[in-house]
Amino acid sequence: MSPFSLTRTLPADATAAALRADVRRGLTHSPKELPPKWFYDARGSELFDEITRLPVYYPTRAEREILLARSGAIAAATGARTLIELGSGSSDKTRHLIGALESLRTYVPVDVSTSALEAAGRALLADRPGLTVHALVADFQHGLTLPDTPGPRLLAFLGGTLGNLLPAERAVFLHEMHALLAPGDALLLGTDLVKDEATLVAAYDDPQGVTAAFNKNVLHVINRELDADFDPDDFAHLARWNADDAWIEMRLRARHALRVKIPALGLAVPFAAGEELRTEVSAKFREAGVRAELAAAGMELTHWWTDAAGRFALSLSVRR
Repeated sequence: MSPFSLTRTLPADATAAALRADVRRGLTHSPKELPPKWFYDARGSELFDEITRLPVYYPTRAEREILLARSGAIAAATGARTLIELGSGSSDKTRHLIGALESLRTYVPVDVSTSALEAAGRALLADRPGLTVHALVADFQHGLTLPDTPGPRLLAFLGGTLGNLLPAERAVFLHEMHALLAPGDALLLGTDLVKDEATLVAAYDDPQGVTAAFNKNVLHVINRELDADFDPDDFAHLARWNADDAWIEMRLRARHALRVKIPALGLAVPFAAGEELRTEVSAKFREAGVRAELAAAGMELTHWWTDAAGRFALSLSVRR
């Protein structure tokens, strides 16, 4: 068997179809909303990488700090022979974990980007030639099927991406992850933690305006892919802490009344002056809440690690 293989379970036109469906549903919904995954074309990914290097954006550094300090403990607790990573991207952070997992035989990165999977997989094999990499081009929120790999398995979902799901969506997702695992397999989950409002808002509204450009990139994506005529300058970037729901909301607010044409969908979408389009929810967590959500999905939280400042957490849970 080749040390690198790639399986596409995502139909070639699935991304375009999903974008059309999400834009139609979200821009005809009241209030208007779009899912955050549409930030991430090539330019959006570049902007997000820039965001992670900003002084005010702590989650990436905090999670990396935990991985550097705790990868050995994660390896000892799981003895994983297979590592599965959802939304793997460049697999950059996971390298620390892969290096610590001495029993690791197979790495299964899951992403929607074929090019990212190929580049990351081949780079990893150059460093660890004994590893088997079975990459999956798939959307992990829609019927993920995993290859047959040796256990025990460790499923990693890092970066705090769980917080982009609404509570009902999180419940469905965690139940689906439980179904993918065998008893004794483990889930490594990254979650950003509740903290003071000023720190949270600053992380999503940097003074350099990088996050504003990232937020508005969704409009560029819709313009390019659906022939729309959004003018990003017609919208202001907003980041707001919703204490009741314990999440940050990113929004785009119309500076004046306008109408956007989206010919590919046969839509003309009106915006009133001051009307807001929600583009992201980023939930923040407490240990008790994470434990409860995992338990409801049939997972038992066994380890909880934070960075030194207590800003971010990695939790390890096992399938019951």
